[in-house]
Amino acid sequence: MNSIQAANYFVHFNANCYTELQQHLAENNYSKIFILVDEHTHEFCLPYFMSNLQTEIPVEVIEILAGEIHKNIETCVGVWNVLSELDGDRKSLMINVGGGVVTDLGGFVASTFKRGISYINVPTSLLSMVDASVGGKTGVDLGTLKNQIGVINTPEMVLIDTSFLNTLPANEMRSGLAEMLKHGLIYDENYWKKMIDLASFTIEDLDNLIYDSVIIKNTVVTEDPKELGLRKILNYGHTLGHAIESYLLTHESKEALLHGEAIAIGMVLESYISYQQEDFPKEKLAEIKRVILDMYGKVTFEDSDYESIMDLMKYDKKNSHGNINFVLLNDIGAPVLDKTVPNETIVAAFQYYNS
Repeated sequence: MNSIQAANYFVHFNANCYTELQQHLAENNYSKIFILVDEHTHEFCLPYFMSNLQTEIPVEVIEILAGEIHKNIETCVGVWNVLSELDGDRKSLMINVGGGVVTDLGGFVASTFKRGISYINVPTSLLSMVDASVGGKTGVDLGTLKNQIGVINTPEMVLIDTSFLNTLPANEMRSGLAEMLKHGLIYDENYWKKMIDLASFTIEDLDNLIYDSVIIKNTVVTEDPKELGLRKILNYGHTLGHAIESYLLTHESKEALLHGEAIAIGMVLESYISYQQEDFPKEKLAEIKRVILDMYGKVTFEDSDYESIMDLMKYDKKNSHGNINFVLLNDIGAPVLDKTVPNETIVAAFQYYNS
C-alpha cells in the first residue's frame, strides 16, 4: 500500500512502516525514545513492535492503565513525571503504541512536555487506525466529559500495521467499524455499501477498507485542519453518541459502552433526526438502523434517561453561542452542518431507536 500524504506528515502501512521508521530515526538526532503503552499493548503489541525497532538510541517504556476511565490529566501528570525522572529533553521522541486512549493521551503529553517534543503514533486498534491517529487531535477527558482538554498537533508520522488487529477482541473490532460506517455515511455512499457487506470480508478487503477510510478522514482534515467548517462532518453521530457514552460511564447500574458502540447509536438517532428535519430518505434510515442493530444489538433506554443525556450535549465541542450544533444528512454522502434540534425531536429519535 502506498503511503498517504497528510498535511505535514505521512501515514505508512504494514511492511513499509518499519522501513520508514528506521529512516526517520537515522535522519533525526533524537536523544531518547519513550514508548507509551497500556498494560494490554505492553503484553500483546510491544514485543512485535520492538522486534522491528532497530536503533542505538536509548529506549524507555512507559506503561499506563488501559481504558477510557484513565484518559485524564492525572494520567498525564504521571507520564510527565516519568519523562522528567528519566531525563527526557526537547530532543526526545515519544512513540505511542496503542488504541485511541494511548494515541490521544500520548500525543497530548508529547505536545505539552517541555512545550512540545516529537511524537509518532502506532495505532493498534481498528478505531485508532481509522480515527484517533489521523488529524493531529490530541487530548484527554475532563471527568466523564469526552475530549474536553487538548490541542491539535500533528505527529511526525503514523504507522498502521494491520497485523495488530489479530490481538483485538470482537467488541473492539466492532467499535472501530462504527467509525468506518460513519465515513461512508458522511462522504461516500459506495463506501457505505461496501462496509455493510461484512459477511463476505477477507483480510485483504479489510486492509483496503481501512486504507480507504484513512483517505476519507485525511482528505477532510487536510482541507480543514482546525475544524472551522468541513471537518465538523466527522462528528456525525457524536453529538448524541458522546453524550450517551459519558452518561453510561457515570451510572454504575448501567453497562458502559466502547466509543464506537455509542457512536453507532448516535448515528441511528441522528439519521432519524435527519429524516425529520432534512428529508433524509426513509428507506435509507431503515437500512442504517437495520445494519447497526444487526451489528451492535440494542441498548435499552428508559424515558428517565433522555433528559440526562440531553443535558450532557451542552459540552459537545461543536457547540457555539449557546447552541447545540448537530451534523445531519440530506442524503448518504451529503452532510449539513450546524443544525439545531428541538428536544422533542431528540426524544422521538430515542423512541424510534427503541421501537
